[in-house]
Amino acid sequence: MALEKTSEEHIQKVSRFFKSISDPTRLKILMALSEGEMNVSTIVQKLEMEQSAVSHQLKQLRENHLVKSRKEGKSVVYSLDDQHVLDILSKTFIHMGHVED
Repeated sequence: MALEKTSEEHIQKVSRFFKSISDPTRLKILMALSEGEMNVSTIVQKLEMEQSAVSHQLKQLRENHLVKSRKEGKSVVYSLDDQHVLDILSKTFIHMGHVED
């Protein structure tokens, strides 16, 4: 897709995407989920955060199509929405590594 022909609606969606990953807590959750599926309790333990805070951030990530959830028994399991999320995060960290040099 040529960037100069991008619609205003698409620009707004991309902006919301980057706003979503700009929060350090949400970014940490995405990085944790890059290791694989996790339930809220596992994310809470891994990030040493309160469950309410993690749940709030997961809701925002879900609304912006960065993570998806599914029921597994009585638990809800979260994962990255698709490979593109991981690709974007990886490329961003690689880019920032070059900026720091």
